[in-house]
Amino acid sequence: MSRITVKPADQLRELKRGAFEILPEDEMLKKLTKSYEKQKPLVVKFGADPNRPDIHLGHTVVLQKLRLLQDFGHEIYFLIGDYTAQIGDPTGKNKTRPILTAEEVMENAKTYKEQVGKVLDMSKTTVVFNRDWLGKFSGLDLIQLMAKATVGALLQRDDFNKRYTNAEAIYLHEFVYPVLQGFDSVHLKADLELGGTDQTFNLMMGRHLQYAYEQEAQCILTMPLIEGTDGVHKMSKSMDNYISLTDTPTNMFGKLMSISDELMKKYYLLLCRRPAAEVDSIIKGITDGSLHPMEAKKTLAAEVTGYYHGADAGREEREKFEARFTKKQIPDDIQVVNRPAGAVALLDLFLELQLIKSKSDGRRLIQQNAVKVNFENHTAESLNLEKGQELILKIGKLRMLKLVGE
Repeated sequence: MSRITVKPADQLRELKRGAFEILPEDEMLKKLTKSYEKQKPLVVKFGADPNRPDIHLGHTVVLQKLRLLQDFGHEIYFLIGDYTAQIGDPTGKNKTRPILTAEEVMENAKTYKEQVGKVLDMSKTTVVFNRDWLGKFSGLDLIQLMAKATVGALLQRDDFNKRYTNAEAIYLHEFVYPVLQGFDSVHLKADLELGGTDQTFNLMMGRHLQYAYEQEAQCILTMPLIEGTDGVHKMSKSMDNYISLTDTPTNMFGKLMSISDELMKKYYLLLCRRPAAEVDSIIKGITDGSLHPMEAKKTLAAEVTGYYHGADAGREEREKFEARFTKKQIPDDIQVVNRPAGAVALLDLFLELQLIKSKSDGRRLIQQNAVKVNFENHTAESLNLEKGQELILKIGKLRMLKLVGE
C-alpha cells in the first residue's frame, strides 16, 4: 500500500484546481485528513458506460483528477457500466437513448482499459464491471432498491423535468438507471466519486443511497465539460471538434496548436499535469502579456502530446512545428500538387484538396492574412503560375503544400 505523504490541505488545493464543485467541501477535507492520519487510502469511484469505443481529451479532464488522487496514494476503482449501459443513461438528452446489446457493450469496452492506461497507472487501478453485482439482482431486490428513491426526487433531474413538462415520454427503465448507478457506490463503499457536471444528479443519488444503507456518504467532485477545437461546442465526435487519444502525435500537436488563446487557458487548467501554482503562473503570464501566447501554446501542445505518445514525441513535434511554421523551413514530406501553368483559382484548389469546408471559409482565411505564398501574405483569390515554377502555399497555421506549374 502506498503511503499518503501529501498533507490534506495540499491535496484539496490540487483537487480544486479547475474543478466545478466539490460537495460538500468541508466533508472532503475531513475525509482527506482522516485518510492521512490513519494512512488509509480513500476509495475513489469513477464510472464509465461503454456506449462508444474511443476516448478523447474531453474525457481525460476527469481522468487527470483520478491520476492525481492515485499519485496521492488513494485507491481508484474504474467502473465499466456494462450492465447499466444496456439500460442507457438519458443524461443531457431530451429523448430516450437506444438500448445497447450485451455484445455492443463488450465490443466498446475492449479498448477502454488500454486507453485509460494512457492516463492512469493500471497496475494501481482496480477495474470492475457492475454486471458482477447488478446482474445478480432478483426482481424483488430491484423493487426493494427502487423503494429507496421517490419519483419526485427523480423528476428533479433536469432532463426528466423538461420532458415531463413538455409531455414527452419518460420510460420506467430510465428511472432505474440513476438508482442502479447510485447502488454501485453502495457496493464499492465509495468515499469519493468523480464525474462531469452533467452527471451531478447521478452522483448525488449514490450519496443518497449510501445514507439509506447506513454507510458513510461519498463526497462528489465534478469537472466542467471542455470545449473542442472550435472553442464553442463541447468536445465530441459528432461535432468533429475532438482530439482523440489515438490521434497520431502530429495530428494531436496540430489540433492543440489550432485552439484559441482563450481556450488555451482552460486547457492548461484541465489538461495540464503541472502543479496548480505553476499553472496559475502560466495563465497569469498569458493574461498580463509577460508570456507570449504562441510560446505557451507550443509548450502545452508538446506536454499534452507527450503524455500520450511519450515526452520525446512531444519535443519532436514541437521542433517540427517550429521548423515548418516559425523558421519558414519546408518539410521533407510536403504535399506536392501539379497544375497547368496560368491562373489558379485558389478557392477551387483548396476545396478539391479538402483544405477548406467552403469557399466562404477560404475567403475568410484570405481576408485574415492566413493564406501565404512563399511565406508572404496573399490577398487575392487566384494566382499566376508559370511553367516549371514552384510555389509554397501555406493555409492557416498547420497546412502547407508545394504548387508546381506544368
